[in-house]
Amino acid sequence: MSASVFLISTIFNLYLMVVILRLWLQLVHADFYNPLSQFVVKATHPLVGPMRRIIPSLGRFDTATFVLAVIVAFAKLATLSFMFGSGLSNPLAVFLLAVIDVVKETFSLIFWVLILRAILSWVSQGASPIEYVLHQLTEPFLAPIRKIIPPIGGLDLSVLVAIVALQFIQLLIQDTFGLY
Repeated sequence: MSASVFLISTIFNLYLMVVILRLWLQLVHADFYNPLSQFVVKATHPLVGPMRRIIPSLGRFDTATFVLAVIVAFAKLATLSFMFGSGLSNPLAVFLLAVIDVVKETFSLIFWVLILRAILSWVSQGASPIEYVLHQLTEPFLAPIRKIIPPIGGLDLSVLVAIVALQFIQLLIQDTFGLY
């Protein structure tokens, strides 16, 4: 049973991360023609495209993509509930858990993008398209940190500070609301 839960959760979470990545790419105005951006758009457009006709954007915030993220999280929780639980006894509670799941996966995605950017900065021999998009995604977090803590001896500590701050915020939310 735990293997089935793992497989179902992983499949839904991977697609949820792609949907969240689409929203994030739009918010930072990342390069649309980048191969990673193109993959994200092509993987999500069959569902986001029709939703955009119904759900308008709020300024730069793509509401349709956010709604899709909540729907994917809701579908994951509903699938797990039907397969291993008693079904949807309280759809409103499952909806709230889906929103919490989207927030949790957003923090997880930010963490992994920061880790990937740090690793690529150590081993990259040149500017790759993936590295460029990761820079566009993370620079809104890292630039303010660099203003406070500049690179010391060529060592940029902004990624480390951002990861520690992200973990702190996750634990604070967990402790405050009793989540996760």
